[in-house]
Amino acid sequence: MASTIERGAPPNALGSNMSLKKALSAASPLSLRIVAECPVTKARACDLILPHAAVSTPVFMPVGTQGTLKGITVDQLEGLGCQICLGNTYHLGMRPGPDLIEKASGLHGFMNWKKNLLTDSGGFQMVSLVELSEVTEDGVKFKSPYDGKEILLSPEKSISIQNSLGSDIMMQLDDVVSSTVTGPRVEEAMHRSIRWLDRCIAANKNPDRQNLFAIIQGGLNAELRKKCLEEMTQRDVPGFAIGGLSGGEEKDDFWRMVTLSTDHLPREKPRYLMGVGYAVDLVVCVALGCDMFDCVFPTRTARFGSALVPWGSLQVKHKQYAKDLQPIDPDCHCPTCRRHSRAYLHALFKNDTAAMHHITIHNISYQLTLMRSVRQSIVEKRFPEFIQAFMKRMFPSPDQYPSWAVDALTSVNIKLE
Repeated sequence: MASTIERGAPPNALGSNMSLKKALSAASPLSLRIVAECPVTKARACDLILPHAAVSTPVFMPVGTQGTLKGITVDQLEGLGCQICLGNTYHLGMRPGPDLIEKASGLHGFMNWKKNLLTDSGGFQMVSLVELSEVTEDGVKFKSPYDGKEILLSPEKSISIQNSLGSDIMMQLDDVVSSTVTGPRVEEAMHRSIRWLDRCIAANKNPDRQNLFAIIQGGLNAELRKKCLEEMTQRDVPGFAIGGLSGGEEKDDFWRMVTLSTDHLPREKPRYLMGVGYAVDLVVCVALGCDMFDCVFPTRTARFGSALVPWGSLQVKHKQYAKDLQPIDPDCHCPTCRRHSRAYLHALFKNDTAAMHHITIHNISYQLTLMRSVRQSIVEKRFPEFIQAFMKRMFPSPDQYPSWAVDALTSVNIKLE
């Protein structure tokens, strides 16, 4: 491990080897109980025990960038059965800032959320705000989009902010490159992410209360990703994330990197696939062995009037729904579908932001319900049958099944009918 820690890293940023060993040996405030495993695919249902509550996996985690999901209240989110959601370290660290949030008993107290929280590291902004950032071994230099000031987000600073936020799961700061990038930059980012993981482990002040997840990098290069998996799984971290995907790469490359990663990740620890939220992707990647997912997709698409349904999506702004008195989905039991028709939402969308609110509630409910159904099918040993029924409902005919999904499922012994 020492050679990886030392290579190219500033000595004064690492802390003593003793503090690293202490952090590595600290008891994890997380346990994973495997409830059921699919005998055909790599899917599994687990109970993930975290400081604020147990989480039933597979799980979709809604994204609340600045301490809230856009267009939905904390009470409503809890009412939908959400067990864990996300906060964004970069944005919360910029404003209102970690000091104020820490005084409010952390992000849980600040947003009055009693369930679990996962915070990202801020590293994704290297890609999304690339014109404002510069990566060095010390960390990521940002120009604040709020006031233009230059800020250095180092591994130590990222963990310090996340310690103040008090999230149940913290993510390491990793060197993020777009999934479409190739060449030496991908290998550089992979090695730097390993070095930064060790700095994050050493910087964690609360290893007894906050779980630090490593992020597997390596782009679309199988050998680089294997090397990263080999190195990072030597660290005794509570969980692992599969990073560097869902950024515009070909789906055929995407699923192969996902299944390669789950093949090499430890069975007894949670596996989090970052940035995945489309229904087909969720179901297929559960079959490939992933436990946790997140994406802004269900909330973002709601703001454009797109409601998620088992057959794809329903665009409530379209004229065809102007006099349609059915709910979005007659089989859905969310508050929106229990109370409002497509015609009402269509009329509302023209002049009232409440329409976005109602569709957001429906879309989050759809994602959470989908994952509960997936879990139940795994527990009841009928996940392969679930996949067949899901795909038949989602697509009008088998010749419209995405070829990548067909190939991915074939790799885990599911031949779509």
